[in-house]
Amino acid sequence: MKVALLQITSSDQPADNLAMVRGMIRDAAAKGAEFVLTPEVTNCVSTSRAHQQAVLEPQEGNSFLAGLIEEAVAQKVWLLIGSLGVKTTDADGRFANRSFLISPSGDIAGWYDKIHMFDVEVTPEETYRESAGYRPGDRAVVADAGFAKIGMTICYDLRFAKLYRTLAHAGARILTIPAAFSPVTGAAHWEPILRARAIETGCFVLAPAQCGTHATTEGKPRSTHGHSMVVAPWGEVLLDAGTDPGVYLVDIDLEAVDQARRRVPSLTHDRGFTLAE
Repeated sequence: MKVALLQITSSDQPADNLAMVRGMIRDAAAKGAEFVLTPEVTNCVSTSRAHQQAVLEPQEGNSFLAGLIEEAVAQKVWLLIGSLGVKTTDADGRFANRSFLISPSGDIAGWYDKIHMFDVEVTPEETYRESAGYRPGDRAVVADAGFAKIGMTICYDLRFAKLYRTLAHAGARILTIPAAFSPVTGAAHWEPILRARAIETGCFVLAPAQCGTHATTEGKPRSTHGHSMVVAPWGEVLLDAGTDPGVYLVDIDLEAVDQARRRVPSLTHDRGFTLAE
């Protein structure tokens, strides 16, 4: 099947981002894509919590989500909305970083809230406290897209191998890892960890990414790594989109999942163990 990864540079204005992404979905469908994927925080890249509070919406009645569902139906494609920042009813006012799998009929086939929060100090000048604005999820998700079961994750989840093995054991044949990766950590770790997750699970890894410097009206500007990737179950990189925005298409053959797992059936070899004292 033909998949399309949308590599974008979202601003902090959801309406502008929605128009851009809808056009890219139409372009992907016109080129034959059956499954289209967008990056993390497709609707708004912003470092200002006040701005996010002003422009983000709850899931119910969410105009950005509704617009993308409408486009998926119009183009008759499966759509992985990498994630949207959405308002919650949490007392502390934190948002959810939520991924959606949309069917061609417009149904939400699965949704997932990012479990692992990016609270790091990459350098003294580049620090992130995702948990200050977003609350973590607590459920792993394998969604059924008909053509395959899909393990849904987001960005920093990538570093937690146990999550991906759990998803593979639960039937996932494709792992989605939409991201807005830091340029520093991306250059060092993005490709090798994506390849590791594919190899150790025998899954296809589809990782659409934000790229470039993001236009902001409030808060500190932010840049992201780009390099949207598709990795085959044997570890081959089928796509590296570089650093430019665009629609990137790849053909994948899900038989490769079975082939990789027959050659090295490590998912059947898990053993319990204890830690020596």
